[in-house]
Amino acid sequence: MKDGWQRFLVNAIFMKPKIAFVTGGFSGEAEISYLSALTFEKNVDRERFDLYRIDITPRGWFYEAPGGGQRTVDKNDFSIETAGGRITFDAVLIGIHGTPGEDGKLQGYFDLLGIPYTSCSCTTSALTFNKRYTVAVAAASGLSVAHSVVLFRNNFTSPDERVKGLKFPVFVKPNNGGSSIGMSKVMDPSEELGQAIDRAFLEDDQVLVEEFVEGREFTIGVFRAKGDIIALPITEVISHHAFFDYTAKYHGHSHEETPAKIDDAVAGRIRAEAIKAYRVFNCRGVVRIDFIYNEAAGRPFMLEINTVPGQSEASIVPQQVRAMGWTLTEFYTALLEECLPR
Repeated sequence: MKDGWQRFLVNAIFMKPKIAFVTGGFSGEAEISYLSALTFEKNVDRERFDLYRIDITPRGWFYEAPGGGQRTVDKNDFSIETAGGRITFDAVLIGIHGTPGEDGKLQGYFDLLGIPYTSCSCTTSALTFNKRYTVAVAAASGLSVAHSVVLFRNNFTSPDERVKGLKFPVFVKPNNGGSSIGMSKVMDPSEELGQAIDRAFLEDDQVLVEEFVEGREFTIGVFRAKGDIIALPITEVISHHAFFDYTAKYHGHSHEETPAKIDDAVAGRIRAEAIKAYRVFNCRGVVRIDFIYNEAAGRPFMLEINTVPGQSEASIVPQQVRAMGWTLTEFYTALLEECLPR
């Protein structure tokens, strides 16, 4: 009896945390989520964590068993049935780009269940998913941003009237979403503006029209580990298109320099603004913040915050992690240990 009790205590003490990593999603960005899922499966340390793949789709939530086959997730407590019994989770590694993983919906669900997760909170995720609200909060906090207006489908009349205060060229993009889906660059307020707005409205009920800021485009990952905020090496994004659109991002039509070849002073300004933004928006886990550095103004302009940045092997954050001298296994371990209850 004594030996059995001792074995129970040893198993309880040394039991590996059970981690659900969620993938899929309800938007066109699900394709990117599945690429990130491959990286998680390959790099999460299985000697430290038990990993379970959960596919969240419009047709249902499913556990993808290693040997094949799907089992439905019980949404009452986010549990699954396996051959070894019912599994509940110690934490969730969020890898869904777009809704419901990047806009706060899943985060709110996990908050209700009391399950910790690796991404930003429900509030921060919802706020930063809305590009207009993000730049408004950033501007009020002293961060430099481009001028912009937001158009609402149900309260939309003349595009020319709404954008007459902006300087062209402008970017037209869905206000909620990512991966540059539905985004266009418009050089002047002509017929192409209306076409660009219509294209963006196909993706969202809100459309952001934002002034173009001249300069080099940089992006930087920021994360928290052991309580410290850490800025990853900076990447310069050089698109072969007019801007860094979906094709440039995911089909090899861009060039990325990691680490970016920039002066230390410029790099210092970008890092300082990124860490400030991380604090202002009360971020958690890893985020990627995009900037345009305008040489004439001598400062970076923040474009947006991605609270679930891509994690495919070729994605920017994994590039930056490797440039910092870490492996992805070390990085994911740091993210999971930061969110697990201590």
